Amino acid sequence: MSDWKEENDTLTRQFEFKDFSEAFGFMTRVAIEAERLGHHPDWNNVYNNVEINLSTHDEGNKVTEKDRKLAERIDALLN
Repeated sequence: MSDWKEENDTLTRQFEFKDFSEAFGFMTRVAIEAERLGHHPDWNNVYNNVEINLSTHDEGNKVTEKDRKLAERIDALLN
């Protein structure tokens, strides 16, 4: 998880892809993993860039193991 930054009670990472279709495909795969875990990211997409922010809302918007687990699953999608 070295590419994730923990700041202001949020795990954040930026991703860059070759084009919008690749970025959107990645977001779709992330959505499936997030649904499996019952834990959903705050994210933003502009063309080939995706920014993901993770915190656990029902724990007072703090970073918890739920966030770390989803971050690990997201990282695994890139391999």
